[in-house]
Order: sequence, then C-alpha cells, then structure tokens
Amino acid sequence: MVFHGPGDLRDERVPIPAPATGEVVLRIDAALTCGTDVKTLRRGHPVMIPRVPTVFGHEFAGRVAAVGAGVRGVREGDHAVAANSAPCGSCPLCRAGRPNLCEDLLFVNGAYGEFIALPARLVAGNLVGLRPATAAARAAFAEPLACALGGVERAEVEAGQTVVVFGHGPLGCLLAMVAAARRARVIVVGKRGWRLERVRGLGLAEVLDATATSDLVSDLRAATGGRGAEVTIDATGRPEVWAQAMDAVGRGGRVVFFGGCAPGTTVSVDTRRTHYEELTLLGAFHHTPDLIRRAVEMLETNTIEPEALITHRRDLGGVREALELMATGEALKVLIEP
Repeated sequence: MVFHGPGDLRDERVPIPAPATGEVVLRIDAALTCGTDVKTLRRGHPVMIPRVPTVFGHEFAGRVAAVGAGVRGVREGDHAVAANSAPCGSCPLCRAGRPNLCEDLLFVNGAYGEFIALPARLVAGNLVGLRPATAAARAAFAEPLACALGGVERAEVEAGQTVVVFGHGPLGCLLAMVAAARRARVIVVGKRGWRLERVRGLGLAEVLDATATSDLVSDLRAATGGRGAEVTIDATGRPEVWAQAMDAVGRGGRVVFFGGCAPGTTVSVDTRRTHYEELTLLGAFHHTPDLIRRAVEMLETNTIEPEALITHRRDLGGVREALELMATGEALKVLIEP
C-alpha cells in the first residue's frame, strides 16, 4: 500500500527490495493498524512521512528474507520485529539518554506490504530477534507497547498507586495493561459503547463511563477517597481531556500527556494548584531502543497479552477497509496478514 498524500492510498506492485550494505529485508507475517495511520491518511504527517509517495504502515513483525553485506548476528529465516524508527545516537538528546527526541529520528514505513527493507541504522539499533514460537501477531504489538511502557515510566507508576487512563482505544488499553502489570489500581475512562464494554470484559481495569456522569472529576475523586489519583494519563489527544487529567490528579501527582493534540490547540493550567500541590506535568512521545527490547520481553514472557485487542483480520486487499473501521470506531486493532 503506497501513500500518495492525504486521502490517497493506492494498492501498487513494486519490486521486492534487495538489501544494500547494512540493510535487512523482512518478509512481513503480521501488521497492525494504528490510529496514527488513520490520522496520517486523513491529513498527512510531515515528521513520519516527509516525502510522498511512500509505502505505508508501521507496526509489523516477520522473518528475515535477505541480509545485506556487513550485517552481523542476523540470518535469513530469523524471526524478528523492528521498530518504526531509529535515532542517530550522536545528537545532544541522544547523548543525554533521550533518543526518542533525537534531532534526526529516522522513520520507517511499509508494514502494509509483503516485504519491507530496513535501513542500516535501524538494523543496527532497533531490529530485535524473536523466539521462533512467538506469534507474529503478538510481536507486532512491540512498537505501540513500547510507547505505552514509556508513558507509564514517565509517570513512575508504582504498586498500590491509582492510575487513571483517559481513553479506551488501543493505546489506552496498553497503558492500562502496563500499569496493571506494575500492580497499580487502574481506572479506564471512556465513552459508552461496544469498545468500552470490551475493555470492561477484558478485566484489565476498572471502567468509568464518562457519558454517565455530570461531573467526571468529582466521581474520580470520590473513587480515590477524595484525594485524586497519584497518576493520570491522557490517551485521547483532546485538550478538554488534558484539562480533566490535570483536575483529577491528587496532591503531588503526575499527569502524563500521552495523546498528541491537534496543532494549534492549548490548555489552561491552574498555576496555584500546580505550584502549591507540586503537580508534575509530563509529555510522553514515542519510544527508545531500550523500550522496544523491554516490550518484546514483556510479550515473550506473557507479562502483557494484547491479542484480545485485535477485533478484525484482513489481508492486504483489506487495508483501506481496516483503516476505515478504525476511523469510525468499529475496530480496536485490525490484524493485516499479507
């Protein structure tokens, strides 16, 4: 599937790539839809897709089909998962231990295809081998799970804390799963509908229907003995929910802005509360090579079992339909099997 610009996704046949020096070609066994793909298809993405046309999709796992000269430790037939980006390793932020904010972050797309060529920088730092028994459908969750793990780590979630996750989409669910794995009490806030009921049925968190209350923040404070949660995380990317996340956190709490809002939006901050109650307001963006590896470990040790988030399966011919199902809220995750 080739992206030619907003609203223009085409099914094209292109030659199977041959790996250059340092590169690896992966045969894709499983790819997953993502809300970012939906937004990119709607309006483009100057960071992840600086040039068009380009191949599309970024969550995937598969087997090594070809290995370029100079690549060590990787053989044809190996099962592997790759991140969708690779930091440079040399800019000031990389040297400061924050490679997710790399000044020259290299993004890779092409999950919605039979093969994908992985550039040398990614092969060197963000290609992770898998156990042969690890299902590709599970391994494909490594990238979004790494993002969720990064968000929970930004919040320094500990056992016994109450964590409120605003948003019941796939990333909200993964954030809840990671927080629950740390033995936190998790409350997921969403809107009435089949997706919220599915989250409730999974039993991964307490569930609060935001449409069933006239004062969501008061209800959340009541659920925490009036104190407010130790951690709140927005996974909606809506400014009004960012505001609720700040209002619902307790004294000394941490607020993680995980969902990215549209350009040009703003929120108001209660400066008195933030100062005198020592609130910590944190952005959380993307992932790092370390987080990718830890996400793979969590998947392979069954610490996180995310397959229940897959609601539909399609082949490559069904990618457009899959993204439409995501856009209309009829799917959580769609598994694409080339």
